[in-house]
Amino acid sequence: MVFCDIGNTFLHFFYKGRIWKERPNKLSPKRQDVKIFYISVNPKSEKKLLASHSSCVNLAPYFTLNTGYRGMGIDRVAACVGVRDGIVVDAGSAITVDVMQCGVHLGGYILPGLSTFRGLYKGIPVLDQDFDLAVDVDRLPHNTKAAISYGVIKSILLMIVDTAKGKQIVFTGGDGKFFSRFLSQEHSCMFDETIVFKGMQQAYENYILAHKGQK
Repeated sequence: MVFCDIGNTFLHFFYKGRIWKERPNKLSPKRQDVKIFYISVNPKSEKKLLASHSSCVNLAPYFTLNTGYRGMGIDRVAACVGVRDGIVVDAGSAITVDVMQCGVHLGGYILPGLSTFRGLYKGIPVLDQDFDLAVDVDRLPHNTKAAISYGVIKSILLMIVDTAKGKQIVFTGGDGKFFSRFLSQEHSCMFDETIVFKGMQQAYENYILAHKGQK
């Protein structure tokens, strides 16, 4: 049994504690006797998976999340199901921030990710620079590259800290580890790349219960 989280760019796989990613046009062969349980936010990549593997199950119908939020992406749902209490921050091309309390989703919001912010400065010669990922967010910058980096990174961090209000912050996603290092000393936070798969595990257990007794 393999879990697959189909994102906007990559397909992320989880099998026996190992995580890896593949591009939709370069999917590696999988044993056809092994079922792949997946979630997807990208219909085109989902079709690629289904065309390459004969035994796939969409876990989306088997998630249960107590929330009043409408239109929530299945990847966000999975991450929230994986955290009972805390702030769930999935940092990718977009950054989603969700608040979980005693298993209830209180709400959340979406910010542009680092790569998206970077694109805002394209075509502006003075500002079209790569971010300084080592910028000191505790000191005011003295050059343009640092100023851009500081403005973007610190604004994201302040939003997250203001939302957390002392709750544990759980980072995941491609840039999750990067953001977590800024807060690890002063705030209760951690990076966990398996959060979505933990949520998928709960959906998988619901799937097993729903099909109990069926061949």
